[in-house]
Amino acid sequence: MAYFFLRLPPPRPTFPHDGTGEEMAAMKSHAEYWRRNALAGTAVTVGPVFEGEGAWGMAVVEVEDQAAARALADADPIIASGFGFRFDILPMPSIILRPPAV
Repeated sequence: MAYFFLRLPPPRPTFPHDGTGEEMAAMKSHAEYWRRNALAGTAVTVGPVFEGEGAWGMAVVEVEDQAAARALADADPIIASGFGFRFDILPMPSIILRPPAV
């Protein structure tokens, strides 16, 4: 298995603070998609990163290879929404994980 960092740049620098109702509904589907992947064990961590006047999304995933990471990103409903989101997929050749809580 391999780890990848997925970065989700917003369609504009001020997103999500000026998100439309339709965009925020799409973001709700996006969040549910990643919750399911976290429960399945594919997504290690997922969430927004606030920077300046806006935010971008990130995920660290554990998958077979870069093609699997791309397929996971492409299946995100926010990509199909047509609002201008896209994923950058960056390999993480090594990763240090904290031990599971007991």
